[in-house]
Amino acid sequence: MKFHHNDAVFLDIKNIPLEKTTHLGIGAHQDDLEIMSLPGIMECKNNPKLHFTGVTCTNGAGCARSGLFADFTDEQMQKIRQEEQNEAARKGDYLAMFQLLYSSTEVKSPYSSQNLVKDLKEIIKKTRPEVIYTHNLADKHLTHIGVVISVIQALRELDDEYLPRKFYGCEVWRNLDWVPDSLKVVLPVQASEESCRELLGVYKSQIAGGKRYDLASIGRMHANATFLDAHQVDTFDFATYAIDLLPLVTYRNKDIEEYICDHIDLLKKEIQENIFLRMGC
Repeated sequence: MKFHHNDAVFLDIKNIPLEKTTHLGIGAHQDDLEIMSLPGIMECKNNPKLHFTGVTCTNGAGCARSGLFADFTDEQMQKIRQEEQNEAARKGDYLAMFQLLYSSTEVKSPYSSQNLVKDLKEIIKKTRPEVIYTHNLADKHLTHIGVVISVIQALRELDDEYLPRKFYGCEVWRNLDWVPDSLKVVLPVQASEESCRELLGVYKSQIAGGKRYDLASIGRMHANATFLDAHQVDTFDFATYAIDLLPLVTYRNKDIEEYICDHIDLLKKEIQENIFLRMGC
């Protein structure tokens, strides 16, 4: 495969055909996959019949840094973050890892992001995954929004034979606790806290650099599992929440903005009904 950026990185970990991919994660930045796709990563790691392939779309530029990494140049940080992503892919026993090395500006642009759409189409055609994880449409990070829209566009331009059976928009820079339970996809993480921490701990440039994504994401997964249901004991220790994005590619003309805003409107309606019930309205 040839990609828009000639220096795009491909890491073949298992040395088996990409078509063996069952779960595909498509994230914006190095470490996004290990935060949002952890259920799929751990499911594949624990089952020899399943295989996870990762795609990171950006080059790692512009990250926050302090401490040990305070004086590193942007070019040095990009290299470090790309190496960390590959290390995570090895630790997570991925089938393969793609790093497409787009700038955030390219991903956020409606025009230059069309190159990303083309690259993603080629990867999806080659991997033919059953499950795809990406960002959710309510994420507050604009680069994440650029990625999820690019994934949706790529899938809409492909024939039906390449569509996944499941397509999830997952938590990173906004949690999904606000999604009504009827629309919330709960993805339990079948792994110990030690295993999760080990994988997320690969990103020393972030941890030592002033962003404790490891503690934050593990804490959120704990909270998701505990606060899921007030009337039942916890049945798992960790979970991520997701939105079902499959209708946006099954029905190719479905309005993307309207789809996510409908989720928000349903939460508003649920809150109103609960208050009205208590007030006797």
